[in-house]
Amino acid sequence: MNQDLIAIGKRAQIAANKLALMNTATKNKALLQLANDLIKNKKQIITANQHDLAAATQMPTKFTDRLMVNSQRIEDMANGLRIIADLADPTSQIDKGWITKDGLQILQRRVPLGVIGIIFEARPNVTVDATGLTFKSGNAVILRGGKEAIQTNTSLVKILRESLQKQHLPIDAVQLITDTSHAVADEMMNLTDYIDVLIPRGGRALIQRVITTATVPVIETGAGNCHIYIDKDADLTMATNITVNAKVQRPSVCNAAEKLLIHRDVAAEFLPVIAKALMAHGVQLRGDEMACQLVSTIRPVTDEDWKTEYNDLIMAVKIVDSLDDAINHINHYSTHHSESIITNNITRGRYFQQAINSACVYVNASTRFTDGGEFGFGAEIGISTQKLHARGPMGLQQLTTIKYEITGNGQIRK
Repeated sequence: MNQDLIAIGKRAQIAANKLALMNTATKNKALLQLANDLIKNKKQIITANQHDLAAATQMPTKFTDRLMVNSQRIEDMANGLRIIADLADPTSQIDKGWITKDGLQILQRRVPLGVIGIIFEARPNVTVDATGLTFKSGNAVILRGGKEAIQTNTSLVKILRESLQKQHLPIDAVQLITDTSHAVADEMMNLTDYIDVLIPRGGRALIQRVITTATVPVIETGAGNCHIYIDKDADLTMATNITVNAKVQRPSVCNAAEKLLIHRDVAAEFLPVIAKALMAHGVQLRGDEMACQLVSTIRPVTDEDWKTEYNDLIMAVKIVDSLDDAINHINHYSTHHSESIITNNITRGRYFQQAINSACVYVNASTRFTDGGEFGFGAEIGISTQKLHARGPMGLQQLTTIKYEITGNGQIRK
């Protein structure tokens, strides 16, 4: 095992033990100082990011957009830390308490997970969001970002650690693995003696590699093959506005809609209008046989399209015979992230919500709202698409577990 990784793991455990005992006021004050220090060092961060951007000549625009850091994005990172400071501290909570028939007092308390590993791609904002959320919830974090953002991440972590040092707080609350090789990432995935949980942030390929390689427990996040279903009882204006927003506002993110399903009864009226609106924004449409007949500029879809997360201005269209057909198609091809039905029939809307097997299911709203900030969680560590421990946007609460504290006065079991 890589000795440098082991040393990082040991330091993280020591820091996590200290963070678990830190009071809320100290953590909040530290987060506000971290935010201030990011702002003070804007020039240093942007310079580092420019080096990364200069080296990213082969990256598609949709990925360089995630990589790019400017003054406003640094302000957003700092504001995210301030928001986290304002949120309730889950580790100060006692979930519940009771007294057993034997007179034992039992408290169920919320406690940190310990050491959290994050493996992510070219998204420097993850460095700051993850640090803020793990610090507030009493966890230490080990970050391993992609090579495309190494200069930016190194600069950000240096500033964060120096800020903690100035405040006489454990600087190993945040550590960055600077070796971006796959070999080191694979070793990190198996650092079971030191990392309590691993969270991948990135595309489907990264997430699947972590799931299949890691022996450390993994929270699966991110992949978003999201669907909009337009029901026969939908309002055309609402359906158009929501579909355009869900696809176009930021197509490279995981909560952008990738597929559009339309009920056969309204397809002839709705699809030409919605297609025109999408194409006006540069969206390339791929559709089944009926969709291609209704709109001549739609290209034929392939079987591979139905399971593809495009992260781009591409959308696949399917005409369905019924609400149940839509539900069956979505449950089969979805990555169980976010789906939405557009309908004026609340009964059909509620049925859709109950029948769809995804973390977030909307009625008459854009999938773009699947976001920790939009849900009121502040920043997020990721969006879980699994069912165990956490599901959907993961904020502070999802970075904790429970511990039972039992107090007696001499009881023995008979």
